[in-house]
Amino acid sequence: MNAIISFLALWLPIAACAAESPITQAPLPLPHRWIYLQTGLLPEAHMTETVDLLKRVAAEGYTGVVFNDFKFMRWDSVPVIYKNHWQEMHNTCHRLKLELVAGVMPMGYSNGLLSRDPNLAAGLPVKAARFVVRDGTLIPDEPILLRNGGFESFHSNTPDGWKFTDEPGSISFMDTHVHHEGKASLRMQDVAKFEPKHRHARVCQALQLQPFHNYHVSVDVKTQDWIAQDTRVMALGEKGQPLNFQTLTFEQTQDWKTIHVTFNTLESATVLLYLGTWAGESGSIWWDNVRIETAGFMNVLRRPGAPLRLSNEDGSVIYQESRDFETISDPLMGMDPWAGDYTSWHVLPPIRIIQGGRLTEGQRLRADYYHAAVINDGQVPCCMSEPKVYEILEEHIKQVRDAIHPDGYMMMHDEIRIQGWDESCKKQGGEPARILGNNIKHCVNIIQTADPGKPIYVWSDMFDPTHNARKTGISYLVKGDGPWYGAWDDLPAEVTLVSWQLDPGTRRQSLEHFAKLGHKQILAGYYDGDPKMIAAWLKDAQGIKGVDGVMYTTWQSNFKHTKEFLDSATASPPP
Repeated sequence: MNAIISFLALWLPIAACAAESPITQAPLPLPHRWIYLQTGLLPEAHMTETVDLLKRVAAEGYTGVVFNDFKFMRWDSVPVIYKNHWQEMHNTCHRLKLELVAGVMPMGYSNGLLSRDPNLAAGLPVKAARFVVRDGTLIPDEPILLRNGGFESFHSNTPDGWKFTDEPGSISFMDTHVHHEGKASLRMQDVAKFEPKHRHARVCQALQLQPFHNYHVSVDVKTQDWIAQDTRVMALGEKGQPLNFQTLTFEQTQDWKTIHVTFNTLESATVLLYLGTWAGESGSIWWDNVRIETAGFMNVLRRPGAPLRLSNEDGSVIYQESRDFETISDPLMGMDPWAGDYTSWHVLPPIRIIQGGRLTEGQRLRADYYHAAVINDGQVPCCMSEPKVYEILEEHIKQVRDAIHPDGYMMMHDEIRIQGWDESCKKQGGEPARILGNNIKHCVNIIQTADPGKPIYVWSDMFDPTHNARKTGISYLVKGDGPWYGAWDDLPAEVTLVSWQLDPGTRRQSLEHFAKLGHKQILAGYYDGDPKMIAAWLKDAQGIKGVDGVMYTTWQSNFKHTKEFLDSATASPPP
């Protein structure tokens, strides 16, 4: 599944549609023949395009649509026209004999849910962060040694304090003619020409930092005809694991621009800070003025399961909000620019001490707290251990039921990238697999209670030992080794798995795993590639009981190949 998913309205490039007419063709194998559609139905143009698309795919032989919309979590605030559009959507599906399956329970890409309460985001811990009272405000006070961040000191094409890992003098150069500050910058250029095998161009520096601290890195960047699929500022922990996953956006040619990333060190005291590309092509990029500081109360979480504690240096005195200092919060967390949108870095308001309280000018403090972190283009998962999450989900399912009247529900449990660290999780034992197991049982019960008898589906990856539920290995910023292994133990047998194991080397093993557990399965193929690839998926499923459907799954809203996809699927021998 593409990790960069937008839950906002997407343009649908749909070809000319077939006229609506009764479906008279003979029954095809695979009773579930679906498309996956995520868009917003508020704009009139989107509504028209969606209805036209449904008419076309119904004529092609599809039997259903899985529909996902950010606004499913915001029925209390949507305008009447949106509700009218959904009534039209329901009527269209009914008339065309298309199953309408609602995408619900966003556990991995939780931004819609979090728009209801940004503090329900999964948290990462900060422990004993140093602060000082300066000019009546709480200021981060962590000494950090970053050598030669401006690349001012160098020998030949090697900046002092930095280690080149890839081709100094061929790909990487010290540039004294183009720079943002001082007298020099670091330039990387024409990567594929001189390093065609790996296309790497990187520089790094080892930093001695504090474990379980949140840091902010900024760097000035300029590009000229720069083409690279993967340009990053990345921090690696002591086990070689990435500590940040923010997507950086560059124009091919742009003047100097300051970019920002944040990362939590977690257990690591030594961190490798990298600048560069892992998939460079051509053109040039310049780096200058690298800075690092503690991130302070950036994206600080305030909920019962993510407590905040401010003390003196030895921890013997605990200070209190509203008595000793103002309420600590980040008003832009999950609200930048809209409810449910998180950014890695923005300007924080000052936290002031209260006159007459116990804090004084120059006093040094320690703070323990939790913060939200952003994955890729803004993805933030919720904390699956927080009780309020389930209050919102119960309301969510009732609203979707009453507004959409779906034929089934698909739970959006996929790519859950942070979990297991905060106090809410520790109360459940802290093991992510058990947290997910408790969550999936709770979510299934909510749906079955609100809308009894309706079929329930879920993405496969979080329950698949060949995918995100592997027995060993680090999973993004989730706590533990092989953190999701065994989560399938709590998955009710009546839930159908929508399989998206893209690796042909392990796909059959994945399908056999769920079949042995008694689950039905639907193959979620396409992924904006060759539409005929579904034939290989069906070949891998040969002889496996319970595989009874396919889904045209696009993340780019590309519905040009629906007929090719379904023709290839239905021409293949049934599983």
